[in-house]
Amino acid sequence: MLLRVFIKRIINFFSTYPRCKHVPSNLYADIDAAWHALRTSYGISPENIILYGQSIGTVPTIDLASRYEVGAVILHSPLMSGMRVAFPNTKRTWFFDAFPSIDKVPKVTSPVLVIHGMEDEVVDYSHGVAIYEKCPRAVEPLWVVGAGHNDVELYHQYLDRLKQFVTVELVN
Repeated sequence: MLLRVFIKRIINFFSTYPRCKHVPSNLYADIDAAWHALRTSYGISPENIILYGQSIGTVPTIDLASRYEVGAVILHSPLMSGMRVAFPNTKRTWFFDAFPSIDKVPKVTSPVLVIHGMEDEVVDYSHGVAIYEKCPRAVEPLWVVGAGHNDVELYHQYLDRLKQFVTVELVN
């Protein structure tokens, strides 16, 4: 119960939740504020912090993890970049792309679990594969056959893989 309340407080901390106004500066400022609150107000050490980002939430998650080492990172339906979602044939990062995750993820030094539905109709599955391939400390990913963008967590493999990652792989 206490953990659920704590998580709800952190989620409500983000200015974009639940209104979904994804302004780049807000995304980055919000996760920085949450990071500093966890570190200073709550005294949580970096190795005890697991970052979890889903879809657009993977953008600030990757950004923070590229600047600070944490216990682990979980990327659920990550996107390579904003331009690559909007224009799938884009092969490079443009200077005006506000969400260049594919360029930041090689700097992530923490263990990374990538999860993606193979039938994702919002962020193509190829984004998850590309992010996974660029992660220096990626662990075995979870590609969920039949899952789309908003239903991966309904498949039994999702919780099984999270549990394996957190209770076995991070402990060893």
